[in-house]
Amino acid sequence: MAPNNEQIVRQAYKIAEDMDMAGWVAAFTEDGTFTDESIGVTWTGPRELPEQVENYHRAFPDMHRELYHFYAAGNIVVVQLALQGTHLGPLRLPTGTLPPSGKRMDAPCCDVFELTDEGKIKRFDCYPEGTIILTQLGAIGDLGAALQP
Repeated sequence: MAPNNEQIVRQAYKIAEDMDMAGWVAAFTEDGTFTDESIGVTWTGPRELPEQVENYHRAFPDMHRELYHFYAAGNIVVVQLALQGTHLGPLRLPTGTLPPSGKRMDAPCCDVFELTDEGKIKRFDCYPEGTIILTQLGAIGDLGAALQP
């Protein structure tokens, strides 16, 4: 029996967590895309697709994706999850590099996958909660101190 779309996406998360970049690329179509919507960057094709997975692994060597809920409709799969890890390495951002803080990240995220009928990922749009991540890592100061009651 062929895997259903939820199983295909679950396998993609396992491949990313195992840092199997050949398997990660193979999970996508040749022109598949991965967009990190929190920073507005899209990676396309076999050479670029591993970049953000590797970036987060360098920054969070214990990176874990806690998968909460899956919603599938046709070839679209939406996942509610949390990105978890300890910031022990540099995190590259479009505006520069955030040095290791040693702090823990546990941030909500929502991912949207579009699959082909053959079970390949055509589009992966990742919506990590960037302000929560940057606050947890100490890059954004005490917002409470800036707010008036």
